[in-house]
Amino acid sequence: MVLVRILLLSLFHMSLAGSQPTQRSQQASSPPHPAGEQSTLGTGNLSFPWSRLRLPRYIIPLHYHLLLHPNLTSLSFTGSVQIQIDVQNNTNWVVLHSKGLQISKATIVDQNLAHLSDQVLPVLHNPSHDQIGIFSPRVLSSGQKYFLYIEFGAELADGFYGFYRSNYRTSTGETRTLASTHFEPTSARMAFPCFDEPSFKANFSVRIRRSPEYISLSNMPVVKTVEINDGLLEDQFDASVKMSTYLVAFVICDFKSVTATTSSGVQVSIYAAPEKWLQTSYALEVAVKMLDFYEEYFNIRYPLPKQDLIAIPDFQSGAMENWGLTTYRETSLLFDPLTSSISDKLWVTMVIGHELAHQWFGNLVTMEWWNDIWLNEGFARYMEYISVEATYPDLKVEEYLLHTCFSAVGHDSLNSSRPISSPAENPTQIKQMFDTVSYDKGACVLHMLRHFLTDDVFQRGIVRYLRKYSYRNAHNQDLWDSLANTCSEEDFISGKHCYSKSQASKNAYLFAGEHLDLTAMMNTWTLQKGIPLVTVTRKGPRLLLRQDRFLRTVLPSDTLWSTLQQGFLWHIPLTFKTDASNTIHRHLMTTHTDSIHIGEEVSWVKVNTDMTGYYVVHYENGGWDEMAKLLRENHTALSYKDRTHLIHNVFQLVTAGHLPLNKGLDLIGYLQSETHNVPLLEGLGYLEAFYRMIEKRNEFDVTSSLGMYILRFFRAVIDQQTWSDKGSVSERRLRSEVLSLACHLNDPPCLEKAHQSFKDWLQSNGTLNLPTDVAKTVFAVGAQDDHGWASLLHTYNISLSAAQKSKILFALTCSRDTNKLHRLLELGLEGKVIRSQDLSTLILMVARNPRGHHLAWNFVKKNWDTLVQKFQLGSFCIRNIIIGTTGQFSSPEELTEVQLFFESIKEQASQLRATQVALDNVQKNVRWFERNLENLRNWLNKQMK
Repeated sequence: MVLVRILLLSLFHMSLAGSQPTQRSQQASSPPHPAGEQSTLGTGNLSFPWSRLRLPRYIIPLHYHLLLHPNLTSLSFTGSVQIQIDVQNNTNWVVLHSKGLQISKATIVDQNLAHLSDQVLPVLHNPSHDQIGIFSPRVLSSGQKYFLYIEFGAELADGFYGFYRSNYRTSTGETRTLASTHFEPTSARMAFPCFDEPSFKANFSVRIRRSPEYISLSNMPVVKTVEINDGLLEDQFDASVKMSTYLVAFVICDFKSVTATTSSGVQVSIYAAPEKWLQTSYALEVAVKMLDFYEEYFNIRYPLPKQDLIAIPDFQSGAMENWGLTTYRETSLLFDPLTSSISDKLWVTMVIGHELAHQWFGNLVTMEWWNDIWLNEGFARYMEYISVEATYPDLKVEEYLLHTCFSAVGHDSLNSSRPISSPAENPTQIKQMFDTVSYDKGACVLHMLRHFLTDDVFQRGIVRYLRKYSYRNAHNQDLWDSLANTCSEEDFISGKHCYSKSQASKNAYLFAGEHLDLTAMMNTWTLQKGIPLVTVTRKGPRLLLRQDRFLRTVLPSDTLWSTLQQGFLWHIPLTFKTDASNTIHRHLMTTHTDSIHIGEEVSWVKVNTDMTGYYVVHYENGGWDEMAKLLRENHTALSYKDRTHLIHNVFQLVTAGHLPLNKGLDLIGYLQSETHNVPLLEGLGYLEAFYRMIEKRNEFDVTSSLGMYILRFFRAVIDQQTWSDKGSVSERRLRSEVLSLACHLNDPPCLEKAHQSFKDWLQSNGTLNLPTDVAKTVFAVGAQDDHGWASLLHTYNISLSAAQKSKILFALTCSRDTNKLHRLLELGLEGKVIRSQDLSTLILMVARNPRGHHLAWNFVKKNWDTLVQKFQLGSFCIRNIIIGTTGQFSSPEELTEVQLFFESIKEQASQLRATQVALDNVQKNVRWFERNLENLRNWLNKQMK
């Protein structure tokens, strides 16, 4: 699953994620009823037989035969499911999941289809665990297989989970309805009774009844369509491969498609609303290329005959990897050359790369339980970069990987972070696992591992992992064993090319003169939270190293510091370069302190080459002055990634209290001679972050001085920008960012050009296509007067381009009129003009506006219950709303206000990691202001003389 793109609103690349979940419940091991116990068929004297959140392990589903009949007029559905089950302990009870379904009938038959009872079986409900228990008066015998048959019905869900309704409007104003599914992580139970846990893999045979004006799609192709009574059609889909319930999908709609075939014969189709059909061709090209790439990279054929990709009008996340039927937000799949920017194109390419990677990582091999969801999401996030770099090298995707890791650092350096692999039991805890830690930190740790082991060893290891655990479930340890080439004694004896456990220590990778225990190393990255800070000091010919836990919320001088450092130790694969050679030196640091011989003749050392390692580096005793001097005198001695990494590290250390602000500001002084866009954007990004924070406080002199300084410092870069779509991906991205900021800082030439472009666009009645890279800036300037704002809202309402709509929505939230901002929030809450799926992003965009800063926060407080109802408590939308609206609070009064609100929703707040992240973030901002505001004021005064 891809989480939807949002504005990163908080200071220093703060990422959006949560804190520790609660304790793990016990695994089931025994039957819920003593074997052979009889009971009368009435439910009066039966009590629910199972008390645990996780289902019992002794009934295994093998095959689901599912029939569904959705009615898009009454917005309800009926259905039946026949589940073949394998009973592994004698029992009278079958316990499985069901949520919000009306169960009308339940029976059990044996292998010969003989009923176990001549009456309908009693069904008990435990809504707090989303479970039903079905009682059989005859014992289900160990070693036997049975068929469980259930009839059920429900309303199509209102929201984004389960089997839910969606709609779209045609250009003539007609509203069309469709029904779609989103089951990950725990919502298949809302569509049909099932064993809704990832380890209960089974085959699925789906039948869907529909009116002839619709089509139906599911994971597999239709093998037969039959006409039944009342003119209804029934689509019968082929039986699926063995898979988890969260990957089952079906859609009933009137969409059109485009189709092509991969080199191995897989049929790929892109579906969209009929009037958006022309926006599907780019996605088709990408999907075909990506499937071909993955089949070759993983050396495993895609196991299904088809892969459908469909753009759903109402969709909470970015996309979902249902096997053979991946579902997307329209902005994640549709590309309109007239209105989609280069960033939109990159986003579509990466999301498709992510979801198709899941067809192997997640679908073919699935984590055993949600605590290891990073095995799905971290891999898919990392494979985005590997796949796009291989298939679309012109998109320069490697320039973005740094920012994925910066985002992870931002979150992981708060005390409220969590380990990559964390306990999660109930649905709220499970939803919260889909966060920055699973996605971004997971990807960056894999990136570090790939560089450490080499590309070839890494690729062979993951192919081994995918082959060995195909159609099964895996744990962290299974991945480490596959990468280290170890395996079980049986595999070793059977002649497989791998080491036995006893041989592993002798044969594991010989690295830097010592044997590597890959499991021990990787456990330090996945089983403990946080990120290491490596402090580097030169002492003659030696480099002295020290590792601590890097924290931005606690200073080394604080009393809490030593407590929060206890027990943290990482096995860090260090890399470094010096001016003495082009060699990348390697060293595995497994202790708190260490040293490396580098020689007397070395004048500079840059640690963490190209930021392939997931750690922050601090150069002590004048080391940062040395780095600033190197950048001033000969910045091209370092790669653009190293330069970007230094900028990121220095400002992280400023926030954490290890360096004064002027050290960071002096370091980026070299940027006037920087020619690569990535470090330029990194330095500009920090200055913009400071500006956006300070403009929300009544510090008018600093706000004004900093704005003038940015415009003066980057004058040459601003003046070089053309208002066009010409140039490389990197140049176009720089253009978008630089012109957007220049206009926000009221730069007269920028405003003049934007005003003129907007006037031309208005006069053309919207028929003029603005250059896509600057359209957002032009709209934002145009939205400042009443007529411009109203015209944009009208265009937003009728536009058929999701990419254009998102640019206009951003522009509308730039208004300085609080009444307009309030109106937008109300429209988002209503969900008609502005869809509910866009509400969380809208709230964050309003919060980014200095005039909407407290407006957005007050809106969240006032409508909290409604927001939770819309998005569900543990969802990333709620997390983004909590962290995003508070992300730029920086005063003690604001901190108190946030604490009081969380206290008022204590029961819900206690279940959310995001509340602690938000508090950590505000505390960090408060301390930043206390330490750095005067320094910034003094530094600016010197610069502006």
